[in-house]
Amino acid sequence: MRNFVLRDKDGNEQGIFTGKQPRQAALKAANRGKGTKSKPEIIRLRERGTKKVHVFKAWKQIVEAPKNKPSWMPEKISKPFVKKEKIETIE
Repeated sequence: MRNFVLRDKDGNEQGIFTGKQPRQAALKAANRGKGTKSKPEIIRLRERGTKKVHVFKAWKQIVEAPKNKPSWMPEKISKPFVKKEKIETIE
């Protein structure tokens, strides 16, 4: 597992998301965000121990739950979407 730190435009770091790949961590961050498909938000994730910053466009949509859902899951769920834009390096 790799750790990724959420950064804002100013370089302040606040949350930590884990995943085997940067996309997995970005999906977790997108599910907490407020982006929509028409107005996606920009997510910057810095991999801990490196100077790489992965930049994603992220949004979430409310969709129907799958047919084989467990009994505790609601009828509608929020599904995150991400699209990788670029990788930046910090000096």
